[in-house]
Amino acid sequence: MANNKKAKIKVLYLLKILQEETNAEHGLTMSQIIERLDAYGIPAERKSIYSDLDILREFDIDIKTYQRNPVEYAIERRDFSIGELMLMVDAIQSCRAITEKQAKTLITNIKQLATNHEQHLLDRRIHVARRIKSQNSSVFHAVDAIHQAIKAKCKIEFSYRKIGLDGKPCARSKSKTHVVTPVAIVYEDGFYYLTAWNEAHNALSEYRLDRMIDLRVLESAPAARNSEIAGFRYDENKAIMFGRFGGEEVVAILAADADKVEIITDRFGSAATFLKSNDQEALARVKICKSEQFFGWIASMGKKVRIAGPESLVKEYHAYLNYLLED
Repeated sequence: MANNKKAKIKVLYLLKILQEETNAEHGLTMSQIIERLDAYGIPAERKSIYSDLDILREFDIDIKTYQRNPVEYAIERRDFSIGELMLMVDAIQSCRAITEKQAKTLITNIKQLATNHEQHLLDRRIHVARRIKSQNSSVFHAVDAIHQAIKAKCKIEFSYRKIGLDGKPCARSKSKTHVVTPVAIVYEDGFYYLTAWNEAHNALSEYRLDRMIDLRVLESAPAARNSEIAGFRYDENKAIMFGRFGGEEVVAILAADADKVEIITDRFGSAATFLKSNDQEALARVKICKSEQFFGWIASMGKKVRIAGPESLVKEYHAYLNYLLED
């Protein structure tokens, strides 16, 4: 019975060995395969391994035979290339919305998709400034719960973590409870944001997921229904917001010194339309949400990037600066 059981699981261990150790550049000889199986306590002969390889091929596992000296066997086609796995690792390490511990756990799981020969290539280090240190409610749990509520067409309830004057999170008893209809989730500037219909405000509002605590799906509370919810779409061409702070949409003309044009392209990308100008400065038309955060961004550039129009926006910006100078 024991030998019969080992014979049945031999093909699974063979698949595990090939997945972990082989690719188009690194194969295993028949002798090496027999050694690996023996290390798992599974005796095997060449004839039975040939049969197992055929079974795996019938199961659509892309096992190739390389006519090298000696002959090698390897899984050539994989779900993800090493380049794609590197992109995943970089994206996870660059995400400020998850803790360093969560990032390490995810990357450990992703590394299992690579061969032993490739895993060291995924030991990449990207420093992420202002990564959150800890979370009261997991972002992963929040994303899953919100999608569950959207699919079930019901509301969610949560409290929003507030920071007190001492710089520490306020007691939960002081946190306001929100009951909203979730509409969509967006990932921007390193954080996840929920767009939801807030009946108390009779408007769409945005919330950062990593600041939510005590999130619950209210299965007995039907989601609100109206034309704004039904017609909501994230628009890549809509006005650029600063820190997800909304405001009146305005078409602004920005001027940048010749050596600072990248500031505009880095912030607005292809959404910026460059206009004819002189050799000293560049002019770009951009659609923005007018807010103090936008004015603050402009002010941080000194005179290198300026608001050139419309005149009404220039006057509002000057009024904002004068307000800051008041006692």
